[in-house]
Amino acid sequence: MSRVYNFSAGPAALPEEVLREAAAEMLDYAGTGMSVMEMSHRSKTYDKIIKDAEQDLRDLMGIPDNYKVLFLQGGAHLQFAMVPMNFMKHGVADYIVTGNWAKRAWKEASKYGKANCVASSEDKNFNYIPDCSDLPISEDADYVYICQNNTIYGTQFHILPDTKGKTLVADVSSCFLAEPIDVEKYGMIYGGVQKNIGPAGVVIAIIREDLITEEVWPGTPTMLQYKTHADKDSLYNTPPAYGIYICGKVFQWLKNIGGLEVMKERNEKKAALLYDFLDKSRLFTPTVTDKASRSWMNVDFVTGEKALDAEFVKAAEEAGLSGLKGHRSVGGMRASLYNAVSIEAVEALVKFMKDFEETHQR
Repeated sequence: MSRVYNFSAGPAALPEEVLREAAAEMLDYAGTGMSVMEMSHRSKTYDKIIKDAEQDLRDLMGIPDNYKVLFLQGGAHLQFAMVPMNFMKHGVADYIVTGNWAKRAWKEASKYGKANCVASSEDKNFNYIPDCSDLPISEDADYVYICQNNTIYGTQFHILPDTKGKTLVADVSSCFLAEPIDVEKYGMIYGGVQKNIGPAGVVIAIIREDLITEEVWPGTPTMLQYKTHADKDSLYNTPPAYGIYICGKVFQWLKNIGGLEVMKERNEKKAALLYDFLDKSRLFTPTVTDKASRSWMNVDFVTGEKALDAEFVKAAEEAGLSGLKGHRSVGGMRASLYNAVSIEAVEALVKFMKDFEETHQR
């Protein structure tokens, strides 16, 4: 069977070059006579894999020396608890709620202290990013939290909120490595890798060192303390070894194509191609009409008729355009245009949409 064009929101498309390399090394990695899946995480071979992966990520993002890079487990959902457990040192944090995941993080944080919702876009089903230029930031807030790209609703922070000097924590799961960012504007960046970097099972956290202390919420388990993992270079326990190995290959792929500036250009071009068609379409409508709020990674759209949406998704799947069904919170369709999704895939999608529109004119 030939490969499909994969627009899934996650787990999502990986670069074919990476998959081929991994396949070639499956039975014998670097002359060891075994797969990376089989080798000890304490071996010299694996130690080089994880250290090279960290260094390549540091190179790509320009991560300063005073930030730790941690390879963790538990998905982004576990970070909803780990963040307040480790950072709510005065028991207060401010949350900007722009989607389902930010809302879950906010509710989880309320278990460990006072979690304030200082801005929200829930009044319009999260289809825009609120004005965050002058927020009522709490004087005693330990941090301000955002989900930078909203996978479900197709919105994205293109301008970071003014936190009035408070530490910014960002969940970047669905926009990780999609463009260059200034790491020093954040106290912590984290994300599950299954959308834009690697297979499910790995979370990468980038944390400023002064935030990593032994002062945590009382009763925090050892495994949920960032210091536990920082002190042991992500090897306190057996890490998600194979997933990290694949992430490392994706980092190398990104470096080989020219880095995050090149990736940004590609992602802008893909998103513009699809949004330009949607804005002119007679059949399809983008759900995010505020252009300043639109995500480059996740593009939501509808026909206005549930039956027609379902017909489109079924026909697209049969044509080799996979993963286009929208999330139940929005309905319709969603095309995720992550780094490994080619411009050819987006061109194929737009052509299919044009043809579908021609045969289903109202």
